[in-house]
Amino acid sequence: MPEVFPWVRHLTTDELRSFTFELVAALSDAAELDLDSQSEEVIAGWRATARIKADPAEYADARKPTSGDFGPVEVSV
Repeated sequence: MPEVFPWVRHLTTDELRSFTFELVAALSDAAELDLDSQSEEVIAGWRATARIKADPAEYADARKPTSGDFGPVEVSV
């Protein structure tokens, strides 16, 4: 996996295992059901996790508890 996705070095062993299982399942669905977007979503989600964990300050900030309502969420299509 590190040869294909170098950013996985920022994931824990358990996270890397989860990413691998999710990616294999998504690629299987892509092959069997012609659902290509799911594998892209798995990769993008785990890459975002690795990006946050790569920066100790950003990771510490992301782990802080939140409270309150942050308002409506806009969904772009």
